[in-house]
Amino acid sequence: MPKTATRQKEENKTTQNSANGKNETASKTTPSAESDVTENYDVKEAQAEFNKRRKSQIASIKKLDKEFLGEMLYQMILGRRFEQKCAEVYRMGKIGGFCHLYIGQEAIAVGTMTALKEGDYVITSYRDHVQAMIAGITPEAVMAELYGKATGNVKGKGGSMHMFSKEKGFFGGHGIVGGQIGVGTGMAYAQKYKGTDNVTLCFFGEAAVNQGIFHESLNMAQLWKLPCIYICENNKYGMGTSQKRAMSIANIAKKAEGFGMAGEFVDGMDVMAVRDATLRAIERGRKDGSPTLLEIRAYRYMGHSMSDPGKYRTTEEIKKYQERDPIILFQDSLKEAKVFTDKDFEELMTKANEAVEAAVKFADESPFPDESELFTDVYAD
Repeated sequence: MPKTATRQKEENKTTQNSANGKNETASKTTPSAESDVTENYDVKEAQAEFNKRRKSQIASIKKLDKEFLGEMLYQMILGRRFEQKCAEVYRMGKIGGFCHLYIGQEAIAVGTMTALKEGDYVITSYRDHVQAMIAGITPEAVMAELYGKATGNVKGKGGSMHMFSKEKGFFGGHGIVGGQIGVGTGMAYAQKYKGTDNVTLCFFGEAAVNQGIFHESLNMAQLWKLPCIYICENNKYGMGTSQKRAMSIANIAKKAEGFGMAGEFVDGMDVMAVRDATLRAIERGRKDGSPTLLEIRAYRYMGHSMSDPGKYRTTEEIKKYQERDPIILFQDSLKEAKVFTDKDFEELMTKANEAVEAAVKFADESPFPDESELFTDVYAD
């Protein structure tokens, strides 16, 4: 896992914990954040929110050095280009089975995982390609795994949904909705049992919140003070079902109150807001093992998977959210803060494109697993 948490410049800690264990900032949902969930705002309102958000981004940007900011932007661009290429080669028949893309949600993975340190753990749902690369698994190994090749991250046996690396502290994508929440809670228990100050990031979609394992896990984590940061990647649709049709309470962050746990709503199109909220959660986890629920609301531009035509959404709705694209927002803020120029952006894009093309070439040229590997790494009691 990247050692990046120490890269932050010295700053005053303005966020205090309240007596009931909640973060005082976390309990407040700002008007700008709430506007992201309103169904009836137009493009002009989206642009106004974009400009308002950029001011807060710039303030956070000034706390970090240029090299680290460049790595954050590169990981976002790499994730976007990688997923776009995945869609392309999937349509060519080079990737089989399920394939869930992350396009539009890059700020969540980058903002959360760049706040981690060595020894922290990550566990995800089946939408896991970008997280795997940020954890340190190479684009070549991820693409080869998507191809089902022997050089893939798990020898071609996991495919799109099951990336894994014990060495990188990345404990995989899980295909059962919500199934990873209980496992992530156990991982945090192991960290506490070993006496470390490490934390676990547990990613899941908003549809998983309706599963019983979500409530059981959060109750246990708060009761036992387990350093687990539950990250709800709320992209507004559980497969093809709108959240408003499936969930009685739209504000998932408020569900933390039912367990006496810290909870915070975060704009998932703002990578710096995501990172700042994650740092607050990590501070609680490292200090006394307190868990946190982060509802990070973003918007995926693609369907649930490559087999989903996405006809339950209008073109106008998708364009509305693209007005606040997380990569463009971050680039504009970096440029306004005079950290990067257009030339810098072009270089990062070229670097990402070259990395993706190299990954495809590697996957194309790699062999399929030998038949002798069929039962290797398969265990049964």
